[in-house]
Amino acid sequence: MDNLTDALKKLKITAVDSTADSLEGCLDCLLQALAQNNTETSEKIQKSGILQVFASLLTPQSSCTAKVANIIAEVAKNEFMRNSCVEAGLIPPLVQLLNCKDQEVLLQTGRALGNICYDSHEGRSAVDHAGGAQIVIEHLKSLCSKTDPASEKLLTVFCGMLMNYSNENDTLQSQLINMGVIPTLVKLLGIHCQNAALTEMCLVAFGNLAELESSKEQFAYTNIAEELVKLFKKQIEHDKKEMVFEVLAPLAENDIIKLQLVEAGLVECLLEIVQKTVDSDKEDDIAELKTASDLMVLLLLGDESMQKLFEGGKGSVFQRVLLWIPSNNHQLQLAGALAIANFARNDGNCIHMVDNGIVQKLMDLLDRHVEDGNVTVQHAALSALRNLAIPVVNKAKMLSAGVAEAVLKFLRSEMPPVQFKLLGTLRMLIDAQAEAAEQVGKNVKLVERLVEWCEAKDHAGVMGESNRLLSALIRHSKSKDVIKTIVQSGGIKHLVTMATSEHVIMQNEALVALALIAALELATAEKDLESAQLVQILHRLLSDERSAPEIKYNSMVLICALMGSELLHKEVQSLAFLDVVSKLRSHENKTVAQQASLTEQRLAVES
Repeated sequence: MDNLTDALKKLKITAVDSTADSLEGCLDCLLQALAQNNTETSEKIQKSGILQVFASLLTPQSSCTAKVANIIAEVAKNEFMRNSCVEAGLIPPLVQLLNCKDQEVLLQTGRALGNICYDSHEGRSAVDHAGGAQIVIEHLKSLCSKTDPASEKLLTVFCGMLMNYSNENDTLQSQLINMGVIPTLVKLLGIHCQNAALTEMCLVAFGNLAELESSKEQFAYTNIAEELVKLFKKQIEHDKKEMVFEVLAPLAENDIIKLQLVEAGLVECLLEIVQKTVDSDKEDDIAELKTASDLMVLLLLGDESMQKLFEGGKGSVFQRVLLWIPSNNHQLQLAGALAIANFARNDGNCIHMVDNGIVQKLMDLLDRHVEDGNVTVQHAALSALRNLAIPVVNKAKMLSAGVAEAVLKFLRSEMPPVQFKLLGTLRMLIDAQAEAAEQVGKNVKLVERLVEWCEAKDHAGVMGESNRLLSALIRHSKSKDVIKTIVQSGGIKHLVTMATSEHVIMQNEALVALALIAALELATAEKDLESAQLVQILHRLLSDERSAPEIKYNSMVLICALMGSELLHKEVQSLAFLDVVSKLRSHENKTVAQQASLTEQRLAVES
């Protein structure tokens, strides 16, 4: 350490006019001290004020430049030194050195800039201000095809520098993307795939950039899918596979890249991983199985990639995924059910799957999870059934297979995601199925649960779906018994509230259901309709200029139906309905205008 103190003093005195030889000795002493104890030596360098002297030594002409840059790279490994390097004015001369031809100087300069930028806002800003990124990208482009060890080492350092420069900084990442770094990095990966260090650096850089939406568009124009799949096939170690996975997952969110990955053969790799790891209890294998099956499900979210793998229901991938559902592995059951939900995104696929027995597989899976309650599997299986129930031809088939009963077993679930999917599945099943709607609508336990969930203010989705199912039970069954069950369970007030929803579709569904109640069971429901202030709400809907035409139309139909109740008739008379309705006779929508004339006549006769 005495030598170090001497060297620092000597450097300070002689830096300006000393010979290269005496400088070299001092610099060697510093490098030696840094190798022995980096932190302590860096502290001494910081206190000595020598960093400012370094700025003047960083010239392309000097033979000591590489050593000075190396010292800066070493001290910048310490977080407390990075800001000091910026304040000492080292960034502009370092960036200038990026223009020189000497490979050792470029290497040490790249290291120094990369280390200063690591987790340092000040370092990154200074490099950005000095224009360092653009020069480094130009180097990457010109060195890209060179495979000699020195060039590959330099490429690795430059990739690392750009990574440290832009890590978790959207603005700087966007800047690199606009400078055209992505095609260059993809090319690097293809040419240097045998070089582990460089490949790893490229992957980390991709992982950094792939989160940005603008990057995915650029990646889609390269052969990244092909290169990553090629690289993935070579990996044996878990950590290396994990690195490739971390790039694949964000990229696979882009539909064009999804298709490219499918065409490059990624699915076959994923299926192979699943096969190898499914029965293992090793932590790495369990993690790999999860990542592979999750990625598989993600690839199926793209319409084109999904259809390509479905192959009219004959695809080998689709057939393999079917085998996941009866598996004993929860992760595979989950992925299998989610995959089916993704395949079930068009009528043709849904019809084919229902005709080929998928419903029974999903019901068996649900059965296995009634008691142990694996929420994610329940949610996924219900999602699949809901999607399968969308085509009209599937509804009766699924009802006769017992889907409604299977779904109702989950009524006691306290998990909002499961409740939400359960409600959606039932609503899809009873759509235009009068008999089923009546059967389900007379189920007192279900209706009571719906009324309870209509008040689940913490879970807007569950609340909305419960209201919609209540309305659907009435609209599709047109059954007095269903209406009586809903009235007895206290459901009327929720349908009236639903008529004030911000969603027109929900308002409409509520008004149609209320009109059916008024037509079929007015005497049973009138007290509940009065205490829910339905008449006042209808007056408000008709007076509000923002109400959609269909809302105005259905509100007037409902007013006419309510006139059959003495109690509600009095309420209608007490509000100035005639004035509001007569204004609507000149409404631009003809159907609204006609209904206004009819309603006006009815109100005039009844008054």
